Amino acid sequence: MCRAALAASAGPAQIRGMRTHPPPIAEFLAQGSFAVVGASTDRTKYGNKVLRCYLQHGLPVVAVNPGHASVEGVKSFASLREVPADVRAASVVAPPALAARIVEDAQARGIAHLWFQPGAEDDAATAAAERAGIAVIAGGPCLLVALGFRDV
Repeated sequence: MCRAALAASAGPAQIRGMRTHPPPIAEFLAQGSFAVVGASTDRTKYGNKVLRCYLQHGLPVVAVNPGHASVEGVKSFASLREVPADVRAASVVAPPALAARIVEDAQARGIAHLWFQPGAEDDAATAAAERAGIAVIAGGPCLLVALGFRDV
């Protein structure tokens, strides 16, 4: 599903020598500092794989998981409201039932870009984010495919 959605996207842009990306993904990646909401210490879960994908590409990232002090050696925060001020974009790998709260936290922290990974989307939360002026990626493409991830 991720691969098909990415292939269907139009208007490529190049980011820092990485793959060619559609404009919404290129704009998200251009933010330069990221959070993974739903980061997990379980290496089989997507919350861990998305975090490791950022790390594999040398991108600055923090974890958001109230149950852990760190994930993969990266500092973890209880919510988006607590992440450092330089975090400008967040990948969401949390249950859709938490999406509305994540949008509220992003807005409160001034995070202007959210990427709901497949399975984390919630239509009402996505609409609320867009009304708040937050750029949203939802409904298909995933970070692992967009950047390329090696599960090592």
